[in-house]
This record gives sequence, C-alpha cells and structure tokens, in this order.
Amino acid sequence: MRKCNIGGQAVLEGVMMKAPDRMAIAVRKSDGEIEVISKEVKSIKDKYPVLNIPVVRGIVNFGETMVMGIRSLMDSAELYGEDGEEYKPSKFESWVSDKTGKKVEDVMVYFALLLALGFAVLLFMIGPALLTSFLGRAIKSNIGKSLVEGLIRLSAFIIYILVISRMKDIQRVFQYHGAEHKVIHCYEHEEELTVENARKFTTLHPRCGTAFLLIVMVISILAFSFLEWNNIILRILIKLLLLPLVAGVSYEIIKWAGASESKWVNIIMYPGLMLQKLTTKEPDDEQLEVAITSFFAAMGTIKEQEEAVDLEYNRSHEQSPNPIG
Repeated sequence: MRKCNIGGQAVLEGVMMKAPDRMAIAVRKSDGEIEVISKEVKSIKDKYPVLNIPVVRGIVNFGETMVMGIRSLMDSAELYGEDGEEYKPSKFESWVSDKTGKKVEDVMVYFALLLALGFAVLLFMIGPALLTSFLGRAIKSNIGKSLVEGLIRLSAFIIYILVISRMKDIQRVFQYHGAEHKVIHCYEHEEELTVENARKFTTLHPRCGTAFLLIVMVISILAFSFLEWNNIILRILIKLLLLPLVAGVSYEIIKWAGASESKWVNIIMYPGLMLQKLTTKEPDDEQLEVAITSFFAAMGTIKEQEEAVDLEYNRSHEQSPNPIG
C-alpha cells in the first residue's frame, strides 16, 4: 500500500485536490459537463526552508489551507454558476483593495476567511468559555472546569455538524467529501483510478480535516487545562495566542497517523474516523467521476483521465437536470 501526499476538499458540486506543487478544482456544471481548472501552487515554506521544521510547518500549512479552502469555494461557485454572474465585491472590499494595492479577489478571500474564523472562535472558543465560567462556579479545579469547557465545545461542534447536515446543499457537499476520500484510498491501494474501483472503498480517511479538528479540540483541552479561570478575558486571549501552536502539533499527529499502519494509531484515530460518518456521505458515480478528474488534474496528468474515467458516461449525462435543484 502506497502513501500519497495529496489532499482535498469538497466544494460546491465538485472536489478540490492538491498535490505538492499543483491544485485542481473539478465541478459538475448544471448542464452535466465537468469543468476543470488547475494551477501550480507554491508554499511560503519553499521560499523559507526554516518554516519546514516540525510544528512550524503545521502552523503555516493550516493558514495556507484555510486561504486555499475559501478561494476554492469561491472558484467552484463561479464554475458552477448557471447565469455566469460573479460575486460582486462590496464597496468596502473595493475600498480596501484600492488602499492596499491588493487584488479585489484576494481582499474578498481574506474577508471571508476572517468572517469564518471569527464565527468559529465565537462558537467554539468564546461561547464555551463564557458558559463554563457561568455554570462551573461550583467547580474549583482548573482541570475540572477545562473538561467541562471541552465537553461543551465538542458538543457544540457535533450539534453544528448535525444541524448543517440537514441542508440539501451541504448533504451534496458531504457526498463529494466522501468521493474525495474514496479516490485517495483507491490510489493508495495501488488500484487503477476508475469509478468502479473507487466505489468499493470507505468514505473515512485518517488524514481528514474532520479528524484534524477533533485532535485540535483534544489537544486544546489538555493544553489549556492549566490556565487559570480567575480572569476569563485573559484566559480567552491566551488561548487565541496558543491556538496556532495547537494547530501545528495537531498537524504533526495527523501527518504521523497518515503514514502509519500501526493498530495503535488506528485506535487513536478511531474517534476521528467515526466523526467523519457525520461529514461524509456515500457518493454516486457522477461524483466519483468528478473526484477522479480533479485528482488527475492535480497530478498534472489530466490527459490520461480518458483512460480512467468513462467520459461516455459523462457525455450521456450532459443534459441531466440541475443536481441541486
């Protein structure tokens, strides 16, 4: 069984795949055709080798992945759009672009990223801390309060996933998430990348971002259990400052787990795999086809996809109805 360093992300009606030096997005458009964009990508770690040291590389990778994820979602929405209309930047975003000299598209991505991070911090960090401070007045130990806070945070995370999973659009995103995992499993098991071969693999994968988030939560509970609760605002600020370090350590654990076949690693990663049952769904053949196309494009071998993907199947569905509608 071979290991690969290709990762991915489900996007709107498609999949983004990223190889070390190239990323690709494949989207099933409303007319049934698969639209693909790919481009070379460079990490800041390539320019500054010192950023490749353990933990630090995880912090850098976390930031770059967040930016690429937001950009991929915006690109997929543009690829899928039926009427060709693009998202219009707000007056404020245009003003920031003019003042900073940055492209307006980049400004839009960073604003979307800040909004997403702000929501996550409020829901999974500030909210649980304030609620624990209120409910845990009878608990004297820092560790006890931290465990209560961690339980609240984990519960909020699971409830959030359960709520959004009821949305029809999100259900299809979770299907593409499953398709991404199946295709990577198929490649790692050294089988030809075809819809038929990918179909038989599981939708769960140890390198999944869902497992990463769970590890972040567990490590944060352990790391923050020694912080005092006397000043809740100071506690929250310290946690925010330490969050990149927690993300870096979590990245190293995921990287190690993805490269190991030890039964002990499987035991450690088991909760993360089970959590993926909420964020992945069984894909259909068309979704697997999209994931395979994205994989080949990220590998730089898009011309070979005709040998692995049944394009006749794709062409027969060119007039298929809108998969979301």
